[in-house]
Amino acid sequence: MTEPYLEIDGIRREFGPVVAVEAVRLTIRRGEFMTFLGPSGSGKSTTLYILAGLDVPTAGDIRLEGRSLLSTPPQHRQIGMVFQRYTLFPHLTVAENVAFPLVVRRRPRAEIDAKVKAMLRLVRLEGFEDRKPAQMSGGQQQRVALARALVYDPPVLLMDEPLSALDKKLREEIQFEIRRIHQETGVTILYVTHDQEEALRLSDRIAVFSKGVIDQVGTGEELYAHPTTRFVAGFIGDSDFLTATVTAAEKGRADLKLGDDVIVRGVPIHGDPGRPGVKASLMLRPERIDVSTAPSSAVDGDRAALPATVEDITFLGASIHLAARTAWGEAVAVRLPYGHPAAAGLARGQSIGLGFEPAAAHCFL
Repeated sequence: MTEPYLEIDGIRREFGPVVAVEAVRLTIRRGEFMTFLGPSGSGKSTTLYILAGLDVPTAGDIRLEGRSLLSTPPQHRQIGMVFQRYTLFPHLTVAENVAFPLVVRRRPRAEIDAKVKAMLRLVRLEGFEDRKPAQMSGGQQQRVALARALVYDPPVLLMDEPLSALDKKLREEIQFEIRRIHQETGVTILYVTHDQEEALRLSDRIAVFSKGVIDQVGTGEELYAHPTTRFVAGFIGDSDFLTATVTAAEKGRADLKLGDDVIVRGVPIHGDPGRPGVKASLMLRPERIDVSTAPSSAVDGDRAALPATVEDITFLGASIHLAARTAWGEAVAVRLPYGHPAAAGLARGQSIGLGFEPAAAHCFL
């Protein structure tokens, strides 16, 4: 069995009485694009800074190819870093900024020139060598920062919310470039963001952080389709949560009661309710809910239905957002693709049925 490439082993970071990171454990494969995803204050950036050597853990270890990095100063870890702000030297040209890591390492001038040329070609900034940072757009400056971080061939590249200052269209363009560069170089990347769409677009795997711990690790599809906690279910993708009561549970499936008389059978359950009558949350994905003009709470084959009323209809271009309310007063969001026949003729106040597959829903205790 081969040794793990990069290991985060039980990292803990305390700031006085506050525990910012608690017992974080994670193994990253060589060449993997791993994203730390979570809200502000969840511990993702603190973990990244510990990896870079810019912070020191209270407990735990970081190992690269089996060797602990904790005693190695940050400047000797040979780990590249791209920050949220571009941190370019304003008085240096683009070429001089990119060359800087090689200059301080006293590499030969011919090697520096060749590497700078190759990096600018990689980030598609050929012809910008003599420009100053102030003469470039935000996206171009971030590409310069990326070239500078890669120019000395670091084994690991850390990126701390590098695109958060860019507008949506430019963010998507640079995301494509980062993905391309990762595929061309094969560098191991650890990327921090609070943007779930960005994480899904870029990552091989995602570690979802919450309150200083990792809730779940997996591919974007795994996290979306099989969340193991209520937090992950709510943070990855859009979700509806409805109050339910567990009436029976067996072999990882539960029968649930919603409102006064709606029964949904065979929903995957996370946790052991112990006994019937326990309160729970039924999670549905808005895009996996069907709409019918016949209000119903009946179970039809493998599908369940909830009676509801239309409260609002919003056209969003590629999709139509439907705000509905169940017969017992809970809000449900539904997303239908543009042109879906179920959206034709719907009106506020109309009674409808919301259909879904219980096997595609989730029950959280």
